[in-house]
Amino acid sequence: MRGRTAWAAAGGAAALVLTTATGAHAEGRGDVRVVKTVVNGGGNVIVGTAKTIRYPVDITVKDNSGVKGLTDVSTFNKSNAYTFATWNDDSSCTKKSATTSVCRATLTIDPAWIADSDTNKVAGVWQVNATVKAKDGDYWISDHIAEYKVKRAAQLTTVIGPEKVAKGSKATVTGKLSRANWEDRKYHGFTGQQVKLQFKKKGAAHYVTVKTVTTNSHGNLTTKVTVTSAGSWRWYFPGTTTTSLKASAGDTLNLK
Repeated sequence: MRGRTAWAAAGGAAALVLTTATGAHAEGRGDVRVVKTVVNGGGNVIVGTAKTIRYPVDITVKDNSGVKGLTDVSTFNKSNAYTFATWNDDSSCTKKSATTSVCRATLTIDPAWIADSDTNKVAGVWQVNATVKAKDGDYWISDHIAEYKVKRAAQLTTVIGPEKVAKGSKATVTGKLSRANWEDRKYHGFTGQQVKLQFKKKGAAHYVTVKTVTTNSHGNLTTKVTVTSAGSWRWYFPGTTTTSLKASAGDTLNLK
């Protein structure tokens, strides 16, 4: 949706009921159709508290006369129909054949625009709607042409101590998991989440999971480990439907 309103409802187009070949609800004229849509290269859109996020929506359009372009693109939460993403009519189409083009629209989310009560519930599964137009004047208003996830950014830290211990001794690994709160644009501890403690032996290429620990009421993590070799320790959070995955930076522990 256009504009700078955090709680703009995505009504209107969502009520259309005709069915296209791709299964989306739509209405229009002629044979122009959306045949494929990819949002952000297939990845999640991660939104924090300060950085403006811009991400592409690549829409493959087909018409026997050739494709003219996009005349509208909107996106919103699938469950509650609210949005804080904007499209400013900027799009370009790359011709793939006489009948098919891939048209790219760029969507923008600026956290400075979205601070409001209950904005955190906009995180989750979003859908895309678009109106496409052909060179012969055909047009099609295509609903629900793609789904993707908009997630709250996570932060994760790791500290292990002491930094040098004898083999077979105990060390304590602590950390904190927090996530972006879009209402006050700050990070708050994420409680009750299962986070993996991982270890990478000195000289190894990959981390392996040692155990799983649950964050406390402040998002904090703490556990003890028996040290058998030097290496790097980190916490890894796999994410949820509404919150991004996050791996902390590793903290190195050496043997005496």
